[in-house]
Amino acid sequence: MGFRMSKSIKIVPGVRLNVSRSGIGYSVGGKGVRVTKHANGRVSRTLSVPGSGLSHRQTISPARSRTSNSARARRSPAVTATPPPPRPATPGMLSPAWEKDLFAVLRSTEPADYIAISRKHGRSAPHARLLAAMLEGLLHFELGAGNPQAEARAQSLLGWAAAQDATEALGRFISTYLADRTWPVEIVPGVTAALRLQDDVVLLAAAELHQAAGDLDAAIWTVEQAQPTTHAALSLVELYTDAGHHQAVIDMTNGVTNDDDATALLLALRGRAFAQQGYNDAAREGFTAALRVRTRSAAVRHRTLLERAQVDLAQNRKAAARKSIEKVLAEDPSYPGLSEALASLP
Repeated sequence: MGFRMSKSIKIVPGVRLNVSRSGIGYSVGGKGVRVTKHANGRVSRTLSVPGSGLSHRQTISPARSRTSNSARARRSPAVTATPPPPRPATPGMLSPAWEKDLFAVLRSTEPADYIAISRKHGRSAPHARLLAAMLEGLLHFELGAGNPQAEARAQSLLGWAAAQDATEALGRFISTYLADRTWPVEIVPGVTAALRLQDDVVLLAAAELHQAAGDLDAAIWTVEQAQPTTHAALSLVELYTDAGHHQAVIDMTNGVTNDDDATALLLALRGRAFAQQGYNDAAREGFTAALRVRTRSAAVRHRTLLERAQVDLAQNRKAAARKSIEKVLAEDPSYPGLSEALASLP
C-alpha cells in the first residue's frame, strides 16, 4: 500500500487550502455544509449533523478528463486564422498638398488630371511634375498604341522624364503608393514584360517609342541608363543590332544561357552578330542554342528561325533558309517579317 501525502491549510475562517500529491484544491463552508474543489477538478458537497458523526457527500461536478492537452490537439487540429490583407497606404493629415492631390488621381485615365497636377504644383514641388509626366506618358503608352498623337505625346513625356534626376521625395512616393503598380512593355515581338517604376519602365518604354520613331541614338542612350536586367539587356542588344554594333552584341551576350524567352532571343541575336562578323560556325552555335529548348514561345522561335534564314541566305545555303522560313509559314503566316523573308528566297 502506497503512502499518501495531504495537508490542509486554513486561509480565512471557513476557507481551507488542501495540498496533496495530486495538486491543490480548496474547501469552503462551516459546520453542517462544506463545498470542496478537489485537485482533479471534481466538486463535491458534504452535509453533516454536528456532533452525531453522520455525513453525506455528493458530487456536484465530475473530475476533469485525463486526456492530455496534446491528445486533444491531435483530435482537433488548430485552425489558423488568415490575417487580413494590409490596408493600402493613404496620405496622412500632415502630408503635403502635392502628395494628396497626386494620390487622388493615381488611377485616373484622364490625361487632364495629370496636367492639372503639373500646373498646380510644378513650381513648388518639381518632383510632383516629374511623376505626373511619367504617369501621363505611361497612360498614353499603354492605351494609345496605334494612335500617332498618343504615341508622340508619350514619347515626349517619357523622353523628358527619362532625362531627369530622381529625388528622394519622388522615390518615397513611388515606394509608398506605387510599389506594385506595373505597366506592360513589349521589349521585342514575343517578349512583353510587366514593369514597375522601380524596374525602369519609363526608360524602357521611352526607348521603344524612340525606336519606333526611328531615333536609334535616343533609344540606345535611354536604355543605357537602365539597370542591368535581362529585359534591359534584350532591348539594348536589339538596338545595337539595328545600329550595326555587332561586336557590342557579342560582348554583351557572353555567358548567356537559354533560361527563358528573353535569353533565347539574346542567343539568336548573338548568332546574327557573329554572322555579321564573318564567324559562321559561331553564328550557327548561337541559333542552335536559341532553338534548343522547345518550350519557348512561338514568337521567339519564329524570330530565331527568320534570323537564321537570313544568315543562311547570305552564305548561299538556300535549302536551309527555305526550310526555316517554311516552318514559320506553316505555323504563323502573318508573323512580322515573314513576307520579306519569303521574297528573299530565290
